[in-house]
Amino acid sequence: MAQTGMSHLLDPDGLPLFSIKEINELPQAQKESIYSTIVPAMIFEEYGFDRQTFTAPQKSSTLSENRIKFICPQGLGLLRIEIRRDATDQDCLFFVEVADTPYRQIELSFCLINDPDSPRFNIDHDEQGRENSFATVRRNIPEEIKAMNAGLSPNQVRRGLKAFKDFFAQFEKFVVSLGIEMIIAEPLSYSNAVRYENYGFDYITGKQLMLWIDREFQFGGVLTARLDGSTPFRQQGMEATVRGRSWAIHDGILDQPWDEIKIYKTVGQHAGINTVVTSVY
Repeated sequence: MAQTGMSHLLDPDGLPLFSIKEINELPQAQKESIYSTIVPAMIFEEYGFDRQTFTAPQKSSTLSENRIKFICPQGLGLLRIEIRRDATDQDCLFFVEVADTPYRQIELSFCLINDPDSPRFNIDHDEQGRENSFATVRRNIPEEIKAMNAGLSPNQVRRGLKAFKDFFAQFEKFVVSLGIEMIIAEPLSYSNAVRYENYGFDYITGKQLMLWIDREFQFGGVLTARLDGSTPFRQQGMEATVRGRSWAIHDGILDQPWDEIKIYKTVGQHAGINTVVTSVY
């Protein structure tokens, strides 16, 4: 068992809990108390949410109450946490969705930590204003160009708060407390995959593709040759950064869609994987 010495999570009767589904059978207040442990500390320390009531400072909302939302229905192994600085905000300050798997794992399905004061780029809607699942269905090229030029990665609508490291440390402790040893995920983009490598993830599927991408973004490589200036996302020099590569891949530079990349982490262990074996920044 990875990370020994941590207490197993217990229900009010002292019985061990082994899954999100089992936690979701508890009364709402008890569930929220458990799940609040994976909320980044900065939500409470910098944005003033109360650790007991999970409400924002009264002055921050035009409504009578702005509260952390814990969506954790009984009968399902699913948890979603939504936090907005103000109840009327379009975007969450913090959003996470996790779920049980049939194989005694926890899936980290989605995590966003947005800087609410940073500029917003509407890449999550097409040019007609239709929702597009973060540009995975339809794209908004003008907004994507603006986001790229502002230093964002594909699928980002705002700059982040650099709080993922703290969140993930707490999340690993939570997973260990359930007696679970593995976290799985599906990175939404190339840059996400590289980022997860830095947090100790290995590949279930997709490692050979990642190594091929790195190789073919070298001098004389297939992907470098495709950086022909035909679109704003295929400019020479983009091979030199993970973000640049990620935008080119988002633009369809591969021979296949970015799909079926699955990763895992054994809690408490760092896999030491680095598919970017060349010097990029």
